[in-house]
Amino acid sequence: MAAPPASADAPRPAPPPLAAGDGPDRPEGKTETTCEDRNAESLDRLLPPVGAGRSPRKRTTSQCKSEPPLLRTSKRTIYTAGRPPWYNEHGTQSKEAFAIGLGGGSASGKTTVARMIIEALDVPWVVLLSMDSFYKVLTRQQQEQAAHNNFNFDHPDAFDFDLIISTLKKLKQGKSVKVPIYDFTTHSRKKDWKTLYGANVIIFEGIMAFADKTLLELLDMKIFVDTDSDIRLVRRLRRDISERGRDIEGVIKQYNKFVKPAFDQYIQPTMRVADIVVPRGSGNTVAIDLIVQHVHSQLEERKLRWDLAALASAHQCHPLPRTLSVLKSTPQVRGMHTIIRDRETSRDEFIFYSKRLMRLLIEHALSFLPFQDCVVQTPQGQDYAGKCYAGKQITGVSILRAGETMEPALRAVCKDVRIGTILIQTNQQTGEPELHYLRLPKDISDDHVILMDCTVSTGAAAMMAVRVLLDHDVPEDKIFLLSLLMAEMGVHSVAYAFPRVRIITTAVDKRVNDLFRIIPGIGNFGDRYFGTDAVPDGSDDEEGGSTG
Repeated sequence: MAAPPASADAPRPAPPPLAAGDGPDRPEGKTETTCEDRNAESLDRLLPPVGAGRSPRKRTTSQCKSEPPLLRTSKRTIYTAGRPPWYNEHGTQSKEAFAIGLGGGSASGKTTVARMIIEALDVPWVVLLSMDSFYKVLTRQQQEQAAHNNFNFDHPDAFDFDLIISTLKKLKQGKSVKVPIYDFTTHSRKKDWKTLYGANVIIFEGIMAFADKTLLELLDMKIFVDTDSDIRLVRRLRRDISERGRDIEGVIKQYNKFVKPAFDQYIQPTMRVADIVVPRGSGNTVAIDLIVQHVHSQLEERKLRWDLAALASAHQCHPLPRTLSVLKSTPQVRGMHTIIRDRETSRDEFIFYSKRLMRLLIEHALSFLPFQDCVVQTPQGQDYAGKCYAGKQITGVSILRAGETMEPALRAVCKDVRIGTILIQTNQQTGEPELHYLRLPKDISDDHVILMDCTVSTGAAAMMAVRVLLDHDVPEDKIFLLSLLMAEMGVHSVAYAFPRVRIITTAVDKRVNDLFRIIPGIGNFGDRYFGTDAVPDGSDDEEGGSTG
């Protein structure tokens, strides 16, 4: 999506939102897929306070397939269709994303064809990556040449292929990447870089998309957009004059001196390596339909099938992992559990004692952070040998919606803590967790991350959230998963997939029933906390719901 991750305390948009990546030439809506937005709408609109005498609010559930897969607001487009798991039970990626390369001459219609493919694919997790973002940083002399239309931007040496290749590799692996933003008016990179996240489909377009052997090996499908040279010249004139502030004389000079010779020497010969040539560009709807059919078949072959029943039985009778820490069950802690587990407890009391437990849980979790010796002077002028936090900073990430309730407790004990959010819901047809939205603070890879969810049953949602953090280069041993209540199955699943993640909770229940509800459990935490109606089957799961 567009901007770098927003600051911790910026307002959040209302779920159920979107997912990964926003490429440079992305069309409105269909291509906006994973990033953070400083001007996002407030999540508070989703959860207004429940007044006295007012009937309970209805729960939020995933939209059915008959409804449109996206919602448009005044500021952005958000996806209501989520990204299914892109990793296996070991927590490692099972299939790489499907990468499509779009080559062709300047102004041949590559971006338009890419948009038409994205529209026809009708899948939410698509990254559009433009080669225009990867022009090399120019020297002062080259800057002067570019200002007088004497620098050749249509030569392979003008592009940073090393950065292109490393970026595409990381995207195919499902990881997050930072992409430079190029300013065509000043012929330079901007200071800010945009963050993209891996997706099911990656579309990489550019005039030199097929000019590097290593780059070609990363592309699963190569498409050459073949458009008449006169049409390309007219389009280039219109674009460079209206969008890039050039004059007509300079555009024509650059076209005759660099663009046309480069096409004849470097671009047109790459047509032979293309799997599909699309004559007439976006006007060739038959070719685009065939491309979409092939991509759909490839995505179906790469689809990962989760077997929650197998996940449930995989670790039966195993001892609890060493990475698990359970808050000591003092009479006070057990008394608070008794209150919040009681089905007759009022909502006010449920909230009050849940918050007390959250505070104790956060304080307990902080004791596992790294500390180092330090010496300070007391007001009496005496040295005191103490301890201080040895990391850079702490970031909290809540799994919506229940995990958000733990944020106040974290803020109360960690001054200036940054907060991120992840929305994961269960697909009611497949039973799989789906990633709908994520918003993470900038440079989260340097932080210790406290991942918060109030209940963990199967561990599926927690595993997806951990995988997202790993994809954003957060070290596994810097992730702390906190939950008020966990099932043994969820503990084992997370610990098996991510053995260096610290798991911290106030209690662990032994059983999960056939519907993957924790037994004896706590009920649906989100419904009890926010005062929303439960779904007809009495689901314990979050948001219709998260598989824990």
